[in-house]
Amino acid sequence: MTIISFRLNENLFLKDPQNSELGQNIIRSSISLIDEIGFEHFTFKKLADKIESTEASVYRYFENKHRLLVYLIDWYWTWMDYKMDFAMQNLLTPEDRLRAGLKVIIEEKKPDPNFAFVDEQALQRIVMSEFDKTYLTKQVDLDNKEGLFIPYKTVCNKLACEIKKVNPAYQHPHTLISTIMLSANHQVFYAKHLPSLTDINGEKQVTYQKLYEFCEAIIFNSIK
Repeated sequence: MTIISFRLNENLFLKDPQNSELGQNIIRSSISLIDEIGFEHFTFKKLADKIESTEASVYRYFENKHRLLVYLIDWYWTWMDYKMDFAMQNLLTPEDRLRAGLKVIIEEKKPDPNFAFVDEQALQRIVMSEFDKTYLTKQVDLDNKEGLFIPYKTVCNKLACEIKKVNPAYQHPHTLISTIMLSANHQVFYAKHLPSLTDINGEKQVTYQKLYEFCEAIIFNSIK
């Protein structure tokens, strides 16, 4: 049962899937299916078959599969924002808060008992492989005007603000953080699928630790 419910942009959905058993099943099963077959091959018909329902029932929640993907990605970044707040709240220095926030973003995700209908590990894999598809589109400007990328921008801004506290004279905090966040996703993807493009590889835990050390070094060497 869901203990916490996130308030996501109402432009993403026709009916909030968090508020019903069918909606939560749509989210759970869409994560599983996209993780299994990829977004290119994902359809509402295949999702309907998986949940043993109809395409019409899925369309009552989402206008199309692109909006569903953006919903999943926005949920992920809202969850990251939520976890960052907990990780950073009792730390006194901006350096420590920056490191804690960065670790939340980069670390391998674990199941969160507050959200029984979300497989956070599978969703992290979707973010790594499909995130770029949410904004590398012809309708990106319209989607941006509708606020569809606010959760991602919120996370970027939160870390950029800590950079400005560490070094108020540094002129590129948002550029640095957005580059690091995309790079983190790409490097783990490379380690799994295109290993000759990265030195961040090895066992899972080693990969994420190496990636954190790499990103931390880039950030602190840049701002200091």
